[in-house]
Amino acid sequence: MSPRSASVNEELRRRSRERLLQAAVELVGEHGYEATTLGDIADRAGSARGLVSYYFPGKRQLVQSAVHRLMHRTLEEAVEREPRTEDGRERMARAIDAILRLARDRPVLMRQHMAGLLQAEGFVQCPEQQRLAEVLRDVVARNGAQDVDVDYPLLRSLLMGAVYAMVLPNVPMPITTLRAELFERYRLDWEMGVPPDAEAASGATCETDLSRFFATGEEPGPETGQRRA
Repeated sequence: MSPRSASVNEELRRRSRERLLQAAVELVGEHGYEATTLGDIADRAGSARGLVSYYFPGKRQLVQSAVHRLMHRTLEEAVEREPRTEDGRERMARAIDAILRLARDRPVLMRQHMAGLLQAEGFVQCPEQQRLAEVLRDVVARNGAQDVDVDYPLLRSLLMGAVYAMVLPNVPMPITTLRAELFERYRLDWEMGVPPDAEAASGATCETDLSRFFATGEEPGPETGQRRA
């Protein structure tokens, strides 16, 4: 068997890293941060335990990157869903709804994420965080911001505040109240995006299969470097 090409090795490394991200999101959501070990994550991902430290300095960095991946893929899916639109106000409504639903549906995961951001290191500068910033900046720009460098951090802070309010133990604020405040702030109509009442009427439930948010494409072939289905 001929050695794998550099491109195949790179694809395998990428897939291995993203399996770790998915496993981290799943386990922290199921058991909480403290009860989840790096060994647990490696086992769920089907990876060698020593491989985790190859990609991530520690558990906090891994979990934060994993949540940022889930957030930016969720946002992308929400703003680009059918029927597609270039209406900046509708895209803003979809983005707000996507983040609020994550806080409502995955409070354990998002609570840990907020706690991690309050650590001295703050945001982990990783590809997932950078992509999340790009998506939110695009939403702000399409909504007609005069200065994206000013309005993007404001939107980010408002969303973080709303998430924090929703995941507070014992005294969470309801999604409808926070949505109304944000929609008023950005002059959005209640019917835009995915209103909670319309979502409830459709019977939508929290997804358990998160694989599509972490998919990287088809499996690379072992000898040719080509991808196979």
